Formats: sequence, C-alpha cells, structure tokens
Amino acid sequence: METIIACKTCGLMQRTEELQPGMAAECCRCGSIISERKVNSLARTAAFSLAALIFYLPANIYPILRMNYYGAYSESTVWDGCVSLFRDGQWLVAVIVFLASILIPLCKLLGLFYLVVTAKFNSPRRQQERTWIYRIIEMIGPWAMLDVFLLAVLVALVKLEFATVLPGPGLLAFTAVVVLNILASTSFDPELIWEEPDKAS
Repeated sequence: METIIACKTCGLMQRTEELQPGMAAECCRCGSIISERKVNSLARTAAFSLAALIFYLPANIYPILRMNYYGAYSESTVWDGCVSLFRDGQWLVAVIVFLASILIPLCKLLGLFYLVVTAKFNSPRRQQERTWIYRIIEMIGPWAMLDVFLLAVLVALVKLEFATVLPGPGLLAFTAVVVLNILASTSFDPELIWEEPDKAS
C-alpha cells in the first residue's frame, strides 16, 4: 500500500511504500527522513517508561542538594526547591520548576504507558484521542528537561557564594528520570496507534 507524504524539510510530495519495522524512507530531493518505523517500539517504550517510573519516586523523595552554609546543614528535594522559590516571591519560577521537574515527566510517562498498552492489545477504540495524546506528549516534551531545573538551582547557588553545595542521592535518580523519559518518548512509533491488529509489534 502506497501513501503520499510531504517532506518536512523541502515540502516535496512523494509516494512511499508501506515500511516494515527498522526501515526508513528518505526524501528523493533533499535526503531527509520522511518516514520511519522503529524496531520493538512497544517493548522499548514500556521498558524505558517503567524504568523512569521506578526512578521517579526516589528522585522526588531523596534530596537533590546537600548544603552547608556557615555551619548550617540542610538538604533540599525538588519539592522543597519549589516551596522555597514560592515563599521567596519567585512564584513564576516555582511553577516552571514544578511543571518541568514533577508534573510533566509524570504525565508523559503515564501517557506513554497508556499508548503502549492500547497499541499492544490492538485496541481500535479512540484512535483519534490517542493520536492527540501523542501530540500533546510531543508538545510538552521540551518542557520536561533537566536544564530548566538546573537553571533554577544555578540562580539559587549564585546568591550563596559562601555555601558548600554537594549533590544529593536524588540527583542521580532525577537525571535518570529525565534521560529515560526522553528515550521512552523517542522510542514510541505513533503509527502503531493506527496499525492493523495483526501487524502491531
């Protein structure tokens, strides 16, 4: 079965044949990838999502930073950072850190799990809604990044010139959540939402 696809780089309309997992189609004019099927998409997405959810709990429970400031020792989790920013009047930064570090990663993982489960069981129901869920996950993806949180931490550390700051045990888990979240979202093949029951993989 042939489909007509427009290249996102040069805009050329061209026909492509149905691709098998692991195959990709290139634009005949500019050489850009116009269509791609990923190998073991569901298994890889589920594995990365599950691993990210396992790290999500310690990332939010254990302290991200350990700070010694003039003899006063303190530990801060991501949630503590959000609360401190809010109390200091920086509520906009607090909301951004909360969304980027806590809420959006969790929503992405739950959304990906839902897409994986429905695709695995070849559910023909609500395909349009599932497509919208995938688009939302792609849209909010750039907000679930480590650098947003690290920027807020950097701003706080610049004000504490005489503080000794050490990474806490939650920092490694938090970094793992971010990396695994990215791997999970890039592993999912959205064409599986509309795949025929005997072809989903």
